[in-house]
Amino acid sequence: MSAWPATATLSGSEGELILIRLTVEPRFLEDLLETLAELPFHINPQINHQVALGQGTTVEFPAYESWTQQIDRALARAHLGAKLAIRPMVAELGLAS
Repeated sequence: MSAWPATATLSGSEGELILIRLTVEPRFLEDLLETLAELPFHINPQINHQVALGQGTTVEFPAYESWTQQIDRALARAHLGAKLAIRPMVAELGLAS
Protein backbone atom coordinates (compact mmCIF):
# COMPACT_ATOMS: atom_id res chain seq x y z
CA MET A 1 0.00 0.00 0.00
CA SER A 2 1.32 3.41 -0.95
CA ALA A 3 1.52 6.32 1.48
CA TRP A 4 0.71 8.78 -1.33
CA PRO A 5 -2.92 9.58 -2.12
CA ALA A 6 -4.31 8.34 -5.44
CA THR A 7 -4.15 11.86 -6.87
CA ALA A 8 -1.40 13.88 -5.29
CA THR A 9 -1.62 17.67 -5.10
CA LEU A 10 0.46 20.36 -3.52
CA SER A 11 -2.01 22.75 -1.92
CA GLY A 12 -2.03 25.60 0.54
CA SER A 13 -4.49 28.15 1.81
CA GLU A 14 -4.42 29.87 -1.61
CA GLY A 15 -5.14 26.74 -3.63
CA GLU A 16 -3.08 24.28 -5.61
CA LEU A 17 0.56 25.03 -6.34
CA ILE A 18 1.07 25.33 -10.09
CA LEU A 19 3.85 26.18 -12.51
CA ILE A 20 3.20 29.12 -14.81
CA ARG A 21 5.16 29.36 -18.04
CA LEU A 22 5.01 32.55 -20.08
CA THR A 23 6.59 32.83 -23.52
CA VAL A 24 7.30 36.24 -25.04
CA GLU A 25 9.41 37.75 -27.76
CA PRO A 26 12.82 38.63 -26.30
CA ARG A 27 12.20 42.37 -26.82
CA PHE A 28 9.26 42.19 -24.37
CA LEU A 29 11.14 40.40 -21.58
CA GLU A 30 11.88 43.52 -19.54
CA ASP A 31 8.25 44.68 -19.82
CA LEU A 32 7.04 41.25 -18.74
CA LEU A 33 9.31 41.23 -15.69
CA GLU A 34 8.14 44.71 -14.73
CA THR A 35 4.51 43.61 -15.09
CA LEU A 36 5.13 40.60 -12.83
CA ALA A 37 6.94 42.79 -10.28
CA GLU A 38 3.82 44.95 -9.91
CA LEU A 39 1.69 42.01 -8.75
CA PRO A 40 0.78 41.91 -5.03
CA PHE A 41 2.66 38.65 -4.39
CA HIS A 42 6.29 37.60 -4.70
CA ILE A 43 7.37 35.94 -7.93
CA ASN A 44 10.78 34.37 -8.39
CA PRO A 45 11.04 33.85 -12.16
CA GLN A 46 13.35 31.49 -13.98
CA ILE A 47 14.25 32.86 -17.41
CA ASN A 48 15.16 30.64 -20.36
CA HIS A 49 16.24 32.19 -23.65
CA GLN A 50 15.36 29.91 -26.57
CA VAL A 51 15.82 32.47 -29.33
CA ALA A 52 18.04 30.18 -31.43
CA LEU A 53 15.21 27.63 -31.50
CA GLY A 54 12.69 30.27 -32.59
CA GLN A 55 10.66 29.79 -29.41
CA GLY A 56 11.24 33.19 -27.82
CA THR A 57 12.00 33.64 -24.16
CA THR A 58 10.23 31.68 -21.44
CA VAL A 59 9.66 32.82 -17.89
CA GLU A 60 8.58 30.18 -15.38
CA PHE A 61 7.58 30.51 -11.75
CA PRO A 62 5.56 28.66 -9.13
CA ALA A 63 2.28 30.27 -8.13
CA TYR A 64 -0.95 29.41 -6.41
CA GLU A 65 -4.01 28.72 -8.50
CA SER A 66 -5.86 31.63 -6.90
CA TRP A 67 -3.29 34.06 -8.38
CA THR A 68 -4.04 33.21 -12.01
CA GLN A 69 -6.82 35.79 -12.50
CA GLN A 70 -4.60 38.63 -11.31
CA ILE A 71 -1.75 37.40 -13.51
CA ASP A 72 -4.09 37.14 -16.53
CA ARG A 73 -5.42 40.67 -15.97
CA ALA A 74 -1.91 42.13 -15.59
CA LEU A 75 -0.76 40.44 -18.81
CA ALA A 76 -3.83 41.70 -20.69
CA ARG A 77 -3.19 45.29 -19.53
CA ALA A 78 0.47 45.07 -20.58
CA HIS A 79 -0.35 43.94 -24.16
CA LEU A 80 2.78 41.78 -24.40
CA GLY A 81 1.31 38.93 -26.43
CA ALA A 82 2.59 36.46 -23.84
CA LYS A 83 1.62 32.82 -24.31
CA LEU A 84 0.49 31.40 -20.96
CA ALA A 85 0.76 27.73 -19.97
CA ILE A 86 -0.22 26.34 -16.58
CA ARG A 87 0.78 22.94 -15.22
CA PRO A 88 0.19 21.39 -11.79
CA MET A 89 3.41 21.47 -9.79
CA VAL A 90 3.07 17.77 -8.90
CA ALA A 91 3.19 16.94 -12.61
CA GLU A 92 6.23 19.18 -13.08
CA LEU A 93 8.00 17.44 -10.20
CA GLY A 94 7.02 14.00 -11.50
CA LEU A 95 4.85 13.22 -8.47
CA ALA A 96 1.55 12.80 -10.34
CA SER A 97 0.09 9.33 -10.27
